[in-house]
Formats: sequence, C-alpha cells, structure tokens
Amino acid sequence: MSVYFDPIAWLLGPWSSQLNVPSVLLRIVLSVLLSAMIGCERASKRHAAGLRTFILVSFASTIAMTLDMSLSGGMYFLSAAAIVGIAILSVNSVLFSSKSQIKGLTTSVGLWTCGVLGLCIGAGAYTVAVIAYFALFFSLSLFPKIETYLKDRSNHFEFHVELDSPQRLQSFAATLRQLGMRIDDIEINPAYAGSGLSVYSIAISVSSQELRKYKTHGEIIEALDTLEYVHHIEEIR
Repeated sequence: MSVYFDPIAWLLGPWSSQLNVPSVLLRIVLSVLLSAMIGCERASKRHAAGLRTFILVSFASTIAMTLDMSLSGGMYFLSAAAIVGIAILSVNSVLFSSKSQIKGLTTSVGLWTCGVLGLCIGAGAYTVAVIAYFALFFSLSLFPKIETYLKDRSNHFEFHVELDSPQRLQSFAATLRQLGMRIDDIEINPAYAGSGLSVYSIAISVSSQELRKYKTHGEIIEALDTLEYVHHIEEIR
C-alpha cells in the first residue's frame, strides 16, 4: 500500500504531518485563510452564503477530520459527521424564486467543495488543499464570464413574462413564431395568482437564421418588451 507524499508537508518538516499543537494550528489557520478568500469572492457578488459561511464550513470540516484522526490514531478516515453536515447545508442553500428560477446551485456546490477542502486540510493534505482552493476560486470567479458568453450566443433561452391578461398568451405565442422563434415549453407561474397579471416562464429556440446571426438575447427581450400587452419581461439565467 503506497503512502501519500505531500510536498508542502515535506518542505515544512515532519511536524506538519503529525498530530500536534503546531500542526493543528497550521491546519486551522490554513483552512480559515483559504475559505475566507473564497467567501470574499462570493460576498463581493452579493450571494447569501458569504465570508462567514464559507469559513465556518471549512473550519468545521477541518476540525472534524482532525478529531477523527486523533481518535483513530492518525489513520485517514473521512468524517461521516462532516460529510452529512455539508450535504444538508448545501441542499438547504438551493432556493426557488417566484419566477420559476432555481437559485443557489453554484453556492451549494461551492459550500460542499469548500467542506471537502477543509477535510483535506484536516488530514494534512496541504498540497491537495491548495490546488483544490485555486481550482475552486478560479471556477467561481472566472468561469461565470465564460458561461455568460456561451449562454448569450445560445439559440435556446428562457424568459419570464407578465401579460396583462390570459387572453394575450395566444397573441404573444403567435408573435414569437412570426419573429422566427420556436416555443419549447410554457409554464404558468402560480405565485402571481390573484395579481391581475398572467405570468409565464417560456423556453424558446431561435430558428430564424437572421435572428441567430444578428440578434442577442437582450435585443430579442427588448423587442418583445415593446408589445403593449407585455407588462414585464426578462431572461431567466
């Protein structure tokens, strides 16, 4: 059975791989610092789970893994308590908005990943933890721009639309088809019942070659917003 070799622990010295006061303090400090930088990135974008949440998730995972190792004589066991706790927290961070949008998926997965990062630090796998940190940080901070670029050039998108009456839906659907768009799905939004508005989530595919070449999602939404019976319309991202 091969033994895991950690380059950072090798540079720091044998004490960093053992369970002692200095190594435990190192793991806690490293866990807090790395998770704090991820939390700052999330907080800067006004996500519900920010600085303190990410720190606490990573910190708790690090402590749980360190405790497991101390109770098992230094053996590497994944902490069941930490894994269950991270899973519950991650699931509970997913929300459904009144516009039929699922929110918090990225934050949920980010918290789960940050918890696993804490487990790595608690186990003394410093190199794995640092590499995982940079991968997570760049995924959260840089990839959204790439994702937005790809979505804006997709022929498929979904939007939230509020019509002044249910009778207008047929006219609105006919307008979409005339403009060169295919309706893939229409869902009525019950959250607006009794408001006097007829609210829908509509998924479309752009079938017109002209629209595909010259129009962005924002320009299509802007054009549809000029219809007199459209109270409000916005793309669901």
